[in-house]
Amino acid sequence: MQRKILLLLPALLLLSSCGTEPAKPASGGASSMTASTTSADPSMKSAAFQYPATRRVDQVDNYHGTSIADPYRWLEQADSADTKRWIQAQNALAQPYLESIPARERIKQRMTQLWNYERYDIPVKRGNRYFYLRNDGLQNQSVLYITERLNGEPRVLLDPNQLSKDATVALSEFVPSPDGRLVAYSLSDGGTDWRTWHFRDVATGKDLPDVLRFIKFVPISWTGDSKAVYYARFPLQAGGKGDDTKQREVYWHKLGADVAGDQLIFKVTDHPTRNPYVQISDGGKYAIFWLYDGSQSTGIYYRKIARDGTPSGETVRLIDSFDANYQFIAEIDDVFYIRSNKDAPNAQVIAMPVGATKQASRVVVPESKFSADEVSIVGQRIIVQYLQDAYSLTRVFDLHGKAQYDVKLPGLGTALGFDGGVQDTETFFGYSDFLTPMTISRLDLTTGATEIFRAPKLAADASQFEVKQVFYKSKDGTRVPMFIAHKKGLTLNGQNFVQLYGYGGFNIPQQPAFSVPVLVWLEMGGVYAVANLRGGSEYGEAWHAAGTKLQKQNVFDDFIAAAQYLVDEKYTAPAKIAIRGRSNGGLLVGAVLTQRPDLIGAALPGVGVLDMLRYQTPSSNARQWSSDYGLSENEAEFRAQLAYSPLHNVHKVCYPPTLVTTADRDDRVVPWHSYKFAATLQAAQACPNPVMLRVETRAGHGAGKPVWMQIEDYADQWAFLVKSLHMEPGRPAVAAAGL
Repeated sequence: MQRKILLLLPALLLLSSCGTEPAKPASGGASSMTASTTSADPSMKSAAFQYPATRRVDQVDNYHGTSIADPYRWLEQADSADTKRWIQAQNALAQPYLESIPARERIKQRMTQLWNYERYDIPVKRGNRYFYLRNDGLQNQSVLYITERLNGEPRVLLDPNQLSKDATVALSEFVPSPDGRLVAYSLSDGGTDWRTWHFRDVATGKDLPDVLRFIKFVPISWTGDSKAVYYARFPLQAGGKGDDTKQREVYWHKLGADVAGDQLIFKVTDHPTRNPYVQISDGGKYAIFWLYDGSQSTGIYYRKIARDGTPSGETVRLIDSFDANYQFIAEIDDVFYIRSNKDAPNAQVIAMPVGATKQASRVVVPESKFSADEVSIVGQRIIVQYLQDAYSLTRVFDLHGKAQYDVKLPGLGTALGFDGGVQDTETFFGYSDFLTPMTISRLDLTTGATEIFRAPKLAADASQFEVKQVFYKSKDGTRVPMFIAHKKGLTLNGQNFVQLYGYGGFNIPQQPAFSVPVLVWLEMGGVYAVANLRGGSEYGEAWHAAGTKLQKQNVFDDFIAAAQYLVDEKYTAPAKIAIRGRSNGGLLVGAVLTQRPDLIGAALPGVGVLDMLRYQTPSSNARQWSSDYGLSENEAEFRAQLAYSPLHNVHKVCYPPTLVTTADRDDRVVPWHSYKFAATLQAAQACPNPVMLRVETRAGHGAGKPVWMQIEDYADQWAFLVKSLHMEPGRPAVAAAGL
């Protein structure tokens, strides 16, 4: 799962549950928009919005001989008094506008009703104990439970709802010790990606004094004796804070010892951008250092661990070529099992004996016609989670690569989980699709039999809806899949309201997943479509690479073609299409908004990467995105970025209604992307259609967002669409939903 550590997670944060991603003007890119015929909202013809005054500065940068103005550079100073006043003024415009929409309160009420269902996360077994998260429905944060028997009476081990009045302190990760007697857990305060790690005694429910800080994106890893941990943290600034402009360093901490004396185990000294992560092999024999330098450039080093948990011997560079993606899976009997896409775009499983070179590796599970998206080894069995046209196919092999059985799934949806130890006899997984909330099942690894552990009960009739998968042609003829959900018996008359969602980046697939807000949209009579754009991993590395760097425009072309398909097939009309995306998907929406404003009726870019020339400046994490985006320091990549960068392709035309959303504590995609883009759009808007910026406070990129805040957020967005797309309350489908 570590290879997915990027801009996260699609909407499984917010649907996601999370991290986070060119047309040439002469050939239909941004400059071709000058003849845009996007119509203004008839209800707003009386007067344009009075947007907050945004001063311009005389900032011009030179990129390879091209001068680029950046008049809103001052908004990058997030903590300045001027920026804070500007944010307050933007919220003072947006929030009353959104709250005045009559449908908003009814949408909020329905979302609250549907969100109120019991849900579970996948159990983790350590020792003789099971750990899992449970939410009774409207709890703002899920609660960590523990039980000695799978179906026994659980007890609360940690309730994060008690940690802050507004529920914005979230439990981010938890990692039980191998013996199950302790649990390490991390907290995020107000949406930040920075984590503070604590250690709790399971028997007493009390925390140990040990606290680890300055950690982002990486869990800790226990030694085999459950007495110490390895962890990767950022070095310290002079003021004592973590410095995420530098590379992580790996430390060893013995419980009960002073953290200030933790031993430095590993750091990268021969490359400026490679970031180390650390894993301990099952049984605690090896410390594995996984070096990340972009989604397709990784290496694997290792070091032996002594019986007392301390590092022993020298660091060995097992894979040091950085010519593909290599993911450590497990070590069994001094053999490392690794997922690799070297010379295998759909990935394969290879085995490498300790001390061997990469040339001595052997293929265990060969490349398939399907993309091997995730691999784990549990109970001496290799579990491969394939993507078959963007839905899950899970196959189990023995350690020699012989197929044993396929895991039975209830439909064409998404399966995830399948973690555990190499000696376990069971594992757990979750299944979800657009109409099915996450159902947790147990898999008997010996027999292949599955049984449901927890299945949510929803206060809605999902049988009235249907989901289909279609395939359409993109601009260059590429066949692209898309899921479409709507009420049964939908009339294809070109008059339906469509929400089109996409991501298209960082090897992250967009698979079917349940979302309460999407279900509310369907109840409102809307159509919901998810396009499986290039840049994801739906069809392996070739699909990913086709949506990166100089090929990034393919992603936007795929999304534009999806919208055009929905029009051509009479699902809808351009004025009734809303496009939505988050993070790298926010870039997607911004790019399509500026390239084809005539094709859409409303836009919802969330926490987006919108200034492609400067995205890499805030942190070493952001610079890692160059594997998908390239860097403006490279002239060819700069030219490609400039052609699609949303901030740099805004012109004086009529844009459809647009709601830009971000959060003031987002330290993954820093909020100034949205600030500068919104200011530029507002200055250029050539008609009364609203361009709103809504900035959430005490929130970040999405992870850990309390339920109350998610409901408010989606109520704002859906209400904005009701008004912008003219989904009149009198329409039968909307009225039937109480809207």
